[in-house]
Amino acid sequence: MLKFLRPQSRIAARVANARSMASASPSTVSIDLPASSFETYELEQGPELQFETEKETLLQMYKQMVIVRRMEMASDALYKAKKIRGFCHLSVGQEAVAVGIESAITKKDTVITSYRCHGFTYLRGASVKEVQGELMGKRCGVSYGKGGSMHMFTTGFYGGNGIVGAQVPVGAGLAFAHQYRNEKNCTFALYGDGASNQGQVFESFNMAKLWDLPVIFACENNKYGMGTSASRSSAMTEYYKRGQFIPGLKVNGMDVLACYQASKFAKDWTVSGNGPLVMEYETYRYGGHSMSDPGTTYRTREEVQNMRSRNDPIAGLKMHLIELGIATEEELKAYDKEARKYVDKQTKEAELAPPPEAKMDILFEDVYVKGSEPPVLRGRINEDSWSFEKNGFANR
Repeated sequence: MLKFLRPQSRIAARVANARSMASASPSTVSIDLPASSFETYELEQGPELQFETEKETLLQMYKQMVIVRRMEMASDALYKAKKIRGFCHLSVGQEAVAVGIESAITKKDTVITSYRCHGFTYLRGASVKEVQGELMGKRCGVSYGKGGSMHMFTTGFYGGNGIVGAQVPVGAGLAFAHQYRNEKNCTFALYGDGASNQGQVFESFNMAKLWDLPVIFACENNKYGMGTSASRSSAMTEYYKRGQFIPGLKVNGMDVLACYQASKFAKDWTVSGNGPLVMEYETYRYGGHSMSDPGTTYRTREEVQNMRSRNDPIAGLKMHLIELGIATEEELKAYDKEARKYVDKQTKEAELAPPPEAKMDILFEDVYVKGSEPPVLRGRINEDSWSFEKNGFANR
């Protein structure tokens, strides 16, 4: 049976001594999370339930979640209008995980995830236009229209990976790079509950622990794989305990403040030389696994609606901002309107952007770092081979 995380009427992040905090520092507030926000495994101490944060940080989280959701809804419409082809996996309902992580780390930290990657791509620095352009195969796309929904990359973000679970060992490699360079940075390697049973995930756990790499193996447990509930595919659904010899932390993934506090803890813990950490963000996707999946054959509409009404991360933070006196209902509505206008404008620009040029040359771009290309790129047959000239490629 699906475990509901919390009723919306009980806001996960409550005010602790708000009046005294307001008088001491007008720009900060003290947050008091419920004890149910975290569960630990082999950790002497988990994240603090009480913490202080900037009011502007909370507002920024709200704005980011609204933009990511609006962007995903626009993607949904583009796909149904046949302007997006191929696979397309949306993250509506899961915004708190991406925003919570991004708010807790810096651009020098690295992130890698699975194919449900649009929100992460935007938060790591790509524009909505670049994300939507990539979805539509346009030259303005973040991967120049060559990757599509599952293969998006930007500075500090290594995808968007289409092979289930394959991003996890690459994430361990990114963490090894941080360690090798003596950088006080970490890597978040995200995967879903459906990918958690892949052998390469456990191999990555082993190597990361042997070398005490600064990597957070983060399972986004949205309850369902490709049409299959977690309980039907996993003999053990406590994913944060899967590391055995690696400590674990489970987080309420529908509460952006819990995600933020847990992610800050995870980074601090790993970069302090403690080695890897296995995290589980318990979240939920409102839509199907992909656009080709209605998402209603293996769960009820009532279940989805119940999660929307009781646990929505955006509605939860909105109520919290009002309770704290950080923003009024009218101000938040204005933010919503501004976000909708921004996303719609960026999406329209992406729609009107030109497709890639009809030239063979662009197939061979970005294969090698400029200046390091071999004199000839070989194809299957001689006629497919290409050689370099001063101004690019010329058919051999």
